Amino acid sequence: MDIVNLSIGGPDHLDAPFVEKVAEVTSAGIIMISAIGNDGPFYGTLNNPADQADVIGVGGIDFSDRIAPFSSRGLTSWDFPRGVGHFKPDVVAYGKDVRGSHMREGCRSLSGTSVASPVVAGAVGLLASTMRSKAGGRLNPAAMKQALLRGAARLPGVPAAEQGAGRIDLAAAAAALAELESAPRASVHPEALDLADCPYMWPYCGQPLYAEAMPTLVNLTILNGAGLVGRLEGSPVYVPTDEPGRALDVQFEASEVLWPWSGYLALYIRVRPDDALLEATAHGEVRLTVVSAPGPGEKEDRRSDIVVPLTVPIIPTPPRKKRILWDQYHSIAYPPAYIPRDDLTTRQDILDWHGDHPYNNFHGMLDHLRERGYYLEILGSPLTCFNASQYGALLIVDSEEEFYKEEIQKLRQDVDLSGLGLIVFADWYDLETMKGVRFYDDNTRSWWEAATGGANVPALNDLLQPFGIGLGGPVLEGTMELPGGESVALQSGTAVMAAPQGAWLYTATTPGVKGKGPGVATAALALLRSGMGTVSVFGDSNCLDSSHQKAACWGLLDGLLAFAGGEPEGLSHADGALGQAHGSLAGLPARNPDYDFKLVSRVLTEPLRCYPNGAAGLPGALPIPGPRPGPEPRKGDGGSETLDSRLRDVAAQANASAEAGEGEASKHYVRQHPSLLPAISTGYSNAALGLAVAGVALLMALILARRRSAKGAVLPPKTRSLGGISGARRRSVTNVAS
Repeated sequence: MDIVNLSIGGPDHLDAPFVEKVAEVTSAGIIMISAIGNDGPFYGTLNNPADQADVIGVGGIDFSDRIAPFSSRGLTSWDFPRGVGHFKPDVVAYGKDVRGSHMREGCRSLSGTSVASPVVAGAVGLLASTMRSKAGGRLNPAAMKQALLRGAARLPGVPAAEQGAGRIDLAAAAAALAELESAPRASVHPEALDLADCPYMWPYCGQPLYAEAMPTLVNLTILNGAGLVGRLEGSPVYVPTDEPGRALDVQFEASEVLWPWSGYLALYIRVRPDDALLEATAHGEVRLTVVSAPGPGEKEDRRSDIVVPLTVPIIPTPPRKKRILWDQYHSIAYPPAYIPRDDLTTRQDILDWHGDHPYNNFHGMLDHLRERGYYLEILGSPLTCFNASQYGALLIVDSEEEFYKEEIQKLRQDVDLSGLGLIVFADWYDLETMKGVRFYDDNTRSWWEAATGGANVPALNDLLQPFGIGLGGPVLEGTMELPGGESVALQSGTAVMAAPQGAWLYTATTPGVKGKGPGVATAALALLRSGMGTVSVFGDSNCLDSSHQKAACWGLLDGLLAFAGGEPEGLSHADGALGQAHGSLAGLPARNPDYDFKLVSRVLTEPLRCYPNGAAGLPGALPIPGPRPGPEPRKGDGGSETLDSRLRDVAAQANASAEAGEGEASKHYVRQHPSLLPAISTGYSNAALGLAVAGVALLMALILARRRSAKGAVLPPKTRSLGGISGARRRSVTNVAS
């Protein structure tokens, strides 16, 4: 067996047994192709295993080369909240109104990425046949993906997050594969980074870089067609190729071991502080070397020298009031726990799994802010890891995480003393409703309890209490009218239960009993001037979420940003301020006493620290960039210097065994080094592949059959394993037949 197609998938990238089984299959040299999912046109809807680096993920297009509306979109979400996703799908193929045989007689029309995926599988089979006709030819998943990506035809006007490398081109892929067969090597995807290439490089192309910003993080995939196991030799380096290129500081993180056939290379890109007034396009190169064990009959390591051209537009640092910081750190989306959907009126999906990120389901909001002249930066570290004096507003949207006490203290100072505008969009939280979304999962044979509501309102109340604001009450549905006539829908929100004297309140009109009779006015929006800054709190985030919004609330968002910027006209007005406090901070909703939130919370289980995506110079973050360097190349601080001699020997043995068919010898050798597992795969022999693959195929069939079920299952957090959640359900990536 050389090729496996999986026209199934699901949102659980932490399903450890399944993910590990996929890695076991691909490490045996079997090429796996999988449908990316039919959850489009929404972003952040990539299905697993198609979102894995060692799998060829396939999206769908129609016969006019347009992305099919149902085709799922990227980026991947398993790097959140501290990182950023990879570009997926890998390629797209025809998957809409494709004619195929009917089970009874004749033909029928099929649509779905489940149709596009076997189209690619057929193409891979044809490509594989060209390799087998040549002496010494060897299939491997990385080389095949490299050929498909290199040969793909890019669709004009379509972001990479929708099309990947583009539509498959069989002839071009065959030419690329022939070249790779004669000289196996490693590469990265994308092979070039032009952050000015719009719309293909969205979300990066919509916002130039500038000094003193949070690092711009780009996640590349390393594909190692030269061997099952590899490593980086030394650290990647950034080399400027023109004068503006010297204004960039590029740091790296990378996989210590490339297995199976792949790894990651993360770039942290910043502009040096002394170039705060620069307006130019910077050019440079990222250089790295991948080393793999010798192939059959070879004595020397296989070395791949990779050069990634980098193009970055730079502008002068924008004024403070135009800079917005997005809090990503306090988002918890499914997996690793049962986080229920934010919009309870949506019945077809019970999970909050689209990533809750400006690059995914909040992409419409991101585009709107950029069109309005704002610059959005993303914080994947706690709130102690940014300089409030540089930002006009901090956006906390649909947060499920707890807050460190140090964050609460700092944020009060940021607002009162540094003039920060705090803007919070919450979501529903009601213990009775949370019990109502509890369900029994047939696969795990257990009851699944919601970890929190749409948002963690008790944690938000801890954050807002110093300002005298509190949220709570039953699930709020209704309509809020704003000055100027804009109506804002609350789909599944929470009410403002407390606000101090001097605040402004806006009410939403909720339907009467069973939709009849007069509606009830309930406070849904609070605005407050506190010290030198402002606080704005709205009870529902669905109007910002492109996956759930019935109508966008861009006017509300613009008004809150104007309020944060101190503009006199807008949502606040002197005659509407509260003469006395509204409600009370007593009696606000409590945390769920029946759920151990430590099972899913970073805040409750990890010490407070900053990460490389925090403000430069803080402990744990990247150092403050120095002045422009001289002409010599400079090294990054990430990557792996070397592998020890034992790992090198095992890598050589595993690679040679995978290609030469010495499966049992390889297994024996690896068993002598158990401390290195599971980083090294043992490989399988071609001679024994009949029984081995038959066993793998049977086990895969059993696992996948168990996962062919309705949308929206997840393991309870108490069953988390070392690699995440084990045993959660798969969803079918169903075809739509006509």
